[in-house]
Amino acid sequence: MFGEFLSIIVRSIKLDKTLYKENKNFGEASVYFAGIIMILDGIAGAVAANTVIKTAVAMSGLTAILTWFVWALFIYVIGVKIFPDKDTKVPFKKVLTAVGFAHAPGLLRFFAVTPDLMIPIIFLTQFWIFASLIICTKQILNLKSNFKSFGVVFLSFLIIAFLSISFVMSKMNALPISNIS
Repeated sequence: MFGEFLSIIVRSIKLDKTLYKENKNFGEASVYFAGIIMILDGIAGAVAANTVIKTAVAMSGLTAILTWFVWALFIYVIGVKIFPDKDTKVPFKKVLTAVGFAHAPGLLRFFAVTPDLMIPIIFLTQFWIFASLIICTKQILNLKSNFKSFGVVFLSFLIIAFLSISFVMSKMNALPISNIS
């Protein structure tokens, strides 16, 4: 079982598109594997950030789980419900699992052990995760076009970024709309 888990991580890091086509990778344990990858991704991000600022490691793991569900939800809604191809018939659990697998490149953040390495490694792994999300989206949603896969992931990213910025700014009472009452 551990060998299967490591294989999923390595294949995701290698951007192996066949990872998302093989049904054996979406068995009973797959969602747990994806969850572990996401928790480790969050912890790796906290470890990398701790070289510059102090970050709560446990909170980063929980945030990663929330992020996982949000990414999967937006990719599912946009790619399956709003803009599906005719062959797009996939359950949410498969999207959730694939999004978790696609975050495996984030585990490389554990190598950001000095402040000089933190920024380059975080940027590199974030783009790597984005590429992995595009590949997994194309494969699991049976999309014909790489451009459409990119569009689904990018639109999801824009919505998440907008919501995140809105949340942070509302906590700082910096949104112009917060003054309207």
